[in-house]
Amino acid sequence: MADPSSYRPQPGQIPDSPGVYRFRDEHRRVIYVGKAKSLRQRLANYFQDVAGLHPRTATMVTTAASVEWTVVSTEVEALQLEYSWIKEYDPRFNVKYRDDKSYPSLAVTLNEEYPRVQVMRGPKKKGVRYFGPYAHAWAIRETVDLMLRVFPVRTCSAGVFKRSAQIGRPCLLGYIGKCSAPCVGRVTPEEHRELAEDFCDFMAGRTGAYLSRLEKEMHIAAEDMEYEKAARLRDDIGALRRAMEKNAVVLADATDADLIAVAEDELEAAVQIFHVRGGRVRGQRGWVTDKVEAVDTAGLVEHALQQLYGEEKGESVPKEVLVPALPEDTPALGQWLAERRGSQVSLRIPQRGDKKALMETVHRNAQQSLALHKTKRASDLTTRSRALEEIAEALELDGAPLRIECFDISHLQGDDVVASMVVFEDGLARKSEYRRFQVKSFEGQDDVRSMHEVVSRRFRRYLVEKSRTGEWDPQDGEDGPPEDDGKPKRFAYPPQLVVVDGGQPQVAAAKRALDELGIDDVAVCGLAKRLEEVWLPGEDDPVVLPRTSEGLYLLQRVRDEAHRFAIQYQRSKRGKRLKSGPLDEVPGLGESRKQALVKHFGSVKKLRQATIDQICEVPGIGRKTAETVAAALAGAVPAGPAVNTATGEIIEDETPAPAGASSERGTEQ
Repeated sequence: MADPSSYRPQPGQIPDSPGVYRFRDEHRRVIYVGKAKSLRQRLANYFQDVAGLHPRTATMVTTAASVEWTVVSTEVEALQLEYSWIKEYDPRFNVKYRDDKSYPSLAVTLNEEYPRVQVMRGPKKKGVRYFGPYAHAWAIRETVDLMLRVFPVRTCSAGVFKRSAQIGRPCLLGYIGKCSAPCVGRVTPEEHRELAEDFCDFMAGRTGAYLSRLEKEMHIAAEDMEYEKAARLRDDIGALRRAMEKNAVVLADATDADLIAVAEDELEAAVQIFHVRGGRVRGQRGWVTDKVEAVDTAGLVEHALQQLYGEEKGESVPKEVLVPALPEDTPALGQWLAERRGSQVSLRIPQRGDKKALMETVHRNAQQSLALHKTKRASDLTTRSRALEEIAEALELDGAPLRIECFDISHLQGDDVVASMVVFEDGLARKSEYRRFQVKSFEGQDDVRSMHEVVSRRFRRYLVEKSRTGEWDPQDGEDGPPEDDGKPKRFAYPPQLVVVDGGQPQVAAAKRALDELGIDDVAVCGLAKRLEEVWLPGEDDPVVLPRTSEGLYLLQRVRDEAHRFAIQYQRSKRGKRLKSGPLDEVPGLGESRKQALVKHFGSVKKLRQATIDQICEVPGIGRKTAETVAAALAGAVPAGPAVNTATGEIIEDETPAPAGASSERGTEQ
């Protein structure tokens, strides 16, 4: 634990101007990022008597070993840089919100020739119009099903669309009137895009004018005695009104606003956001966070605004943002939001009327979210704690293994040998720490040698990280530590327990790898699949945990996760190998030029027969590249002829290769 006075900057060193500062620990990892109007005044607060600091702040400054800062010209620049650094370095002492669920959104892919309406999760893509997020995917599908009657936009996948175009027959939705069937040319691309844009306008809240137009058309049709058309328009209006009823009017003045509420206690905080568009609640989402830094409600609101709008632009940032407390740098935040939207954004606390009443509703949702999270966490924490205690007792460990790493080997009859490393911290999977390995030291099937190699490589990297602090000196021939940039390192943290998928041989190999590196403070065990027995190094008999044991269940989950991750990587490598061909071995030949070569000649067989001058005729292929391609193809073994298994006749390879192909049929590298 460091003394803050040991790294306190000299008086006069810190500038009295806006900026962003970073605290680093003894390993040079960034552990906290903050911003300030005046760096001198803000940083001085951290170097007063530790006893007078907030406990969380005191923990941070005693964990840190140095501080550095970057001066910027405005508070808005400081806000932007702080957000970028928190995202880049993932500091352990900064508040980081995590979604309590993955919220789906309604997306319209306006970046495609024929826009598609679909449910999407995850990061937003350029050129796609989003509505939501929604609490449930079924709520989106119900709304879309009602609206497709009026706006028959494509909802099918690319494969279904392509197949329908090939056979000249639309899917079921095309026959029942819920798709305009652009796949078979019933509408032009321009007409279909107009439908998609009308769909977006209606979802964005511009409903009144469209309903008025439909009602007018219905009355005209009735007057002209076109009763079937009038009935169809009547049903369309009813469908749209039912879709609108799913989002009740909450603000009568058709306001576009986001309402943010916070519920908190000493340890955790929950944030709820209601997205109101056109006076209706169009989406809802929530976050939960541990209060790892000394932060009040205004600070939590500021962090929420950064996470909510840090990646947004244009209309995704509303005209009005209503919050329970104004952050310290409200003018700078307002300017930052305005820059992201492209126009003025109002950031304020609602004082009266419908907006204040709706804010109270959002706050109740935040309170319920925090209470539910605490209930779940308390239950999970009790179970996980019992599982870790049972493992520690069964394996005779000094303490509960808070970090467990599990290794598994995967291959297909000795080919594409790979390994996985999964990490569980406090009984929960930490997927950002997962790692994959290719076994390089030998070829063939030998799980024991593979396990020894992989464990050795993982802990050799750990020792390299330890060498930064002088705790360990790398042996001659070891690679020196990479240049430190403060980002989280891959192998910086040692586990308390290493689990291997296997029995005595695999456990002995892992233990031997640790012994060779001089590591004696990491326990090793193996979990054999056949009888779910736990094997320890040097023991002739396994440890048998009860079938109802929470400890055994946790070990099984860790082992199964390592197996899944290894199988996934092995299949990926095998798929790439089977698709590879002679062109993949040509140095400097990218995917675009490979496709251009195959498209120009029609197949790899014809490309192999071409002269260098003919290869040079392909756009983007120079003479040197052409010579390299010709040499690579001349050295590659051509694939055997394809045979019709029904007739036994040889099939000539005269058909053009499919788009994107770069290998001859049957060729493997």
